Amino acid sequence: MRFLMMHRLSEQNSAAWNPSPEFVKKMGEFIQEAVDNGILITAEGVHPSEKGALVRKSPDGAIKATDGPFTEAKEVIGGFALVNFPNREEAVAYAKTYAALFDGEIEVEVRQVVEFDEIPSA
Repeated sequence: MRFLMMHRLSEQNSAAWNPSPEFVKKMGEFIQEAVDNGILITAEGVHPSEKGALVRKSPDGAIKATDGPFTEAKEVIGGFALVNFPNREEAVAYAKTYAALFDGEIEVEVRQVVEFDEIPSA
């Protein structure tokens, strides 16, 4: 099964958005091990919300784009990974190991990806 892991960081924590060389090395080793073990499909960090936009469609059909930063959000997505695991429990255990790499507060959301054969046919 595929799982999407999204980690959220506080935009007020500048260290989280400017990782140290030690953190980059530690994360690189973690990612390489995941690739070698066939766990990791892809993983990327993202820029702070000031470089992003939020697109919303209202019930009346109007679509509006708002440029970042997203000041109303306490935490924003800092990156994601798409991983393979046989079950949710193993994916959650992996997310805990991943979260432990970071200094300070972090939140990692784990969501199972809907596979094509799970979509009901018409």
